[in-house]
Amino acid sequence: MLSITYSAAASGVDGYEIRVECAAKKGLPSFEIVGLPDAAVRESEKRIFTSSESCGINIQSAEISINLAPADKKKEGTAMELAILIAVYQAVGIIDGAQDCTFIGEISFSGEVRHVRGVLGMTIAAINSGRKRIFVPLANLKEASVAYRDGVEIYGVDNINSLVAFLRGELSCLEKAEANPYDAIDSYTSAEDISQVKGQLVAKRALLTAAAGAHNILFIGPPGSGKSMLAKRLPTILPKMSYEEALEDTKIYSCAGMLSEELPFVLERPFRSPHHSLSTAALVGGGKIPAPGEISLANNGVLFLDELPEFKKDALEALRQPIEDKQVTITRAAGRFTYPSSFMLVCAMNPCKCGYYGAPGGKCTCKPADIRAYLQKISGPMLDRIDIQVEMPALSFDELSDDTRGETSAQVREKVEAARELSRMRFRRAGFKNYAAKSNALMETDELREFCALDEDCKKVMEGVFTRMNLSARAYDRILRVARTLCDIDAVSRGITEEDGMIGGRIKKQHIAEAAQMRALDRKYFR
Repeated sequence: MLSITYSAAASGVDGYEIRVECAAKKGLPSFEIVGLPDAAVRESEKRIFTSSESCGINIQSAEISINLAPADKKKEGTAMELAILIAVYQAVGIIDGAQDCTFIGEISFSGEVRHVRGVLGMTIAAINSGRKRIFVPLANLKEASVAYRDGVEIYGVDNINSLVAFLRGELSCLEKAEANPYDAIDSYTSAEDISQVKGQLVAKRALLTAAAGAHNILFIGPPGSGKSMLAKRLPTILPKMSYEEALEDTKIYSCAGMLSEELPFVLERPFRSPHHSLSTAALVGGGKIPAPGEISLANNGVLFLDELPEFKKDALEALRQPIEDKQVTITRAAGRFTYPSSFMLVCAMNPCKCGYYGAPGGKCTCKPADIRAYLQKISGPMLDRIDIQVEMPALSFDELSDDTRGETSAQVREKVEAARELSRMRFRRAGFKNYAAKSNALMETDELREFCALDEDCKKVMEGVFTRMNLSARAYDRILRVARTLCDIDAVSRGITEEDGMIGGRIKKQHIAEAAQMRALDRKYFR
């Protein structure tokens, strides 16, 4: 007898449907799987027979053949085991009526249905393929419920016996997903607040600009100046995640196996701060079956690289393409995998090895050659990709002892959201379909020409900046992007939406000058 069920497998952060075909006939007991299964898939034979025996179900007297389609794509992992088991049960007549269902899960010897990685992406793939009933491990039910849609039934299964009884109609119900848990997205609050950072008004202004335009930023200063403290508060002033962003990040964390059972979905913007000793593969992703790296785990959030020169040079250079493309593609023998990597890069570093170069009092003990060697660990192309560079001097006693609280994260976030709304309005008016995901930092050449047009006064200022700072073409464009963001922030502070026929107004020479000042450290430290 021939039976058909459906399962799914992960490919990067997304999933794809697998058709499980089972042919069973009387004969010598045998079990064969075709369709490019890996070792884990082939080992399902033992788990299926042993778990069935444990649950009192006899399938030992059949000659069983399994085909996994598409047959030309390698099948990996254990997520297909439940679907293979149900296909076998249908073929030998134990159950009926599961032909158009999707089954995802690993089986234990005792018949328990175990948690697997990547369930969210697989569930979405099943829904997109038209499946109306989807069965996942009970431990994955909350995660799968993120994909919930009207007309789709998503069930959680804890063991084989309950699933068989349900499919036979002997059990009235299984635990079922009823609603999308992302309704709770507005409930997230952070204990960290930008008002806790004392002094550093210039750095705070730069952080506001970076958040408003999604610009990469570098802090340079001596130990204890507040670089890390300020960077860690960046997520608190970024706009709240949209459902689409949260869904994308949840798929990434699901694929990486980093979702908890209690809260199996991402509600806050990620903040990743890897140690400088990590490998290139850990940073960008890799492995025999490539897993998401830190840059993908930081997607729609912040990647913070503290002590930037201490990172391996090849790891830093590997960041260059993902920063530009907002995704990373990894090719291995197992296939080609693409992971999103749309993150804000925040870096912090000391001006020298000891940390006190340029500090008052002659504290620095480094030789000039050592200082140059330390700073030259950051390549020019890498620096070109950092829009804003800010020097953070050591705090004075008066600043440290001042108990005056500045703006809160909530107040700064309002400015950030208002500035981003202006940029979205421009992109929407210009006819961009994906305008909601655009930011000033992502403007392409044509958009720069349209939204960052300079009058004669601005051109003169920009010419002086370009010549004096010896800018590359990439650095020139990035100054324009930052100037556009500064103009939007200025428009928000003045309470205007449109001026001179441009949403957010047109760039003025003061915006160019301030944007150039935010790259002035190129000349001070990296000449």
